[in-house]
Amino acid sequence: MITEEIRQEIQKRLKKYANEKSAVMDALRIVQRAGGGNITKADMEEIARIVGVNPVAVNAVAAFYTMYNYGKPVGRYHIQVCRNISCALLDAERIIEHLEKRLKMRTGETTRDSRFTLSTVECLGSCGTAPMMQINDDYYENLTPERVDEILDGLE
Repeated sequence: MITEEIRQEIQKRLKKYANEKSAVMDALRIVQRAGGGNITKADMEEIARIVGVNPVAVNAVAAFYTMYNYGKPVGRYHIQVCRNISCALLDAERIIEHLEKRLKMRTGETTRDSRFTLSTVECLGSCGTAPMMQINDDYYENLTPERVDEILDGLE
């Protein structure tokens, strides 16, 4: 649910765009952060009203970019492993398998305690430091299974 405070923050951000429709991505980010990492259909409809676009346009943006989580909620830590060509060539599949084993889950699932969600994505734009993953807003690069364990052990 979009609160008045969130609505005001979006309205404030609209002013920095020459075309208010360009603010959809920013609005989605604001709402997702306030919503605990997830965006609902009602949120997207409200964003559309605030920004002045069709709800389908907001949904299209949310569906295209992997940084937006809509539909089912994600865990406290959303782990996204890049599996594009550079990461694939440098053993991203081994990292994915290690995460599945360590977290006792399959890709696309959330742990029972809602702590972790594991996803794969096509590209996170860090080809020179592959394989890599993103956890929430942070990048982790040059991964090995041992490095993954260190990262997971360092989370709250």
